[in-house]
Amino acid sequence: MRTTQRVLISPEAERIVEQLKSRYGELMFHQSGGCCDGSQPMCFEAGEFKVGDSDVLLGYIVGAPFYMSRDQFEYWKHTQLTIDVVPGRGSSFSLEIPMGIRFITRSRLYTAEEEQSLQPLTV
Repeated sequence: MRTTQRVLISPEAERIVEQLKSRYGELMFHQSGGCCDGSQPMCFEAGEFKVGDSDVLLGYIVGAPFYMSRDQFEYWKHTQLTIDVVPGRGSSFSLEIPMGIRFITRSRLYTAEEEQSLQPLTV
């Protein structure tokens, strides 16, 4: 049985992540839960965002860990996330912002079959 990934990345966003990795080194992502930036994926240099007991590791995109707060995950646990990129400046501290683009999260509900084969969470 094939494992269903919880987080994916579009080819366009993957190219941006590779560019950011060549400039900054290892990266990490955290799905913002609101506040100033709404709900968007934030890209940081590895270790620049402190994750804690209230965060879960959903998986890896282009080798970078992707985290989300446990509370927010409760709302999104039935959806597969795809990280994409669009033109426009976000108002965040995410590394792609100076490039005139921003990461966004697209989501879709899992099928019943996919839910049975979900990648385990790392807490």
